[in-house]
Amino acid sequence: MPPLTVGFDLDMTLIDSRPGIAAAYRELTARTGVYVDADAAVSRLGPPLRQELGRWFPPEAVEEAVETYRGLYPSYAIGPSVALPGAAAALDAVRAGGGRVVVVTSKLGRLARLHLEHLGLAVDELAGDLFAEEKATALVAHGVGLYVGDHVADMAAARAAGVPGFGVITGPCSADELRAAGAAVVLTDLTGFPAALDRSVRLALEDSTSS
Repeated sequence: MPPLTVGFDLDMTLIDSRPGIAAAYRELTARTGVYVDADAAVSRLGPPLRQELGRWFPPEAVEEAVETYRGLYPSYAIGPSVALPGAAAALDAVRAGGGRVVVVTSKLGRLARLHLEHLGLAVDELAGDLFAEEKATALVAHGVGLYVGDHVADMAAARAAGVPGFGVITGPCSADELRAAGAAVVLTDLTGFPAALDRSVRLALEDSTSS
C-alpha cells in the first residue's frame, strides 16, 4: 500500500483563526463604517468570505469589502491566530508514515500560507479559495486519500472526491451533523488523529491482504 496523502481544512481544523479574523472584521467596520458583528461572523467560519460579507454589505459593495478585508488580513488576522490542539502532531503523524500533507481551504491561498508559515506548520501542497464540493477537484488532483475537516461542507468535499472524511468538532458543526454529512470518523480534536489514522491504515492493509 503506497503512503497516504492526507488533506486538511485550515480554519478551525488546523488553526483557531477566530481571534485574528474578528480583529480584521472590527477593523473593516472602522474603515468602512458598515457594522459587522465579528463575534457572530467567527462563529460560522467555513463558507466563502463573500457569503459572510453579503450579510452586512449591500450587493454592490461586497466585492470592494472583500478587497478591503483581504488587504487588512495580513496585519490583523495572522498574529492572533493559534494552532489548534494536536495540529502539529497530526501533520507529523502523516509524515511518520511516509505520507504527504495537503491543505485545501476556502481561504485565499496566499493568506492561508501566511498562517501556516507564522505557526510553523509545514505542508507539501496548498489549494485555496475552494468550498464544499469545489474542494474535491483539488483533493483528486493531489491524490488525497483522506480529508480532515470541521464542517459538513468538508465532509461533502470528501464524499465528492470519493475518499473518507474525518470530522473534528472544533468548528461550528456538531458530531451528529458531521456524521450525518458522511464522516467516517469524528474526533473531539486533532489530538486523537494519529491513533485514528493508524487504525484507518491498518484496516486498509487488512482489507488489501484479504481481497
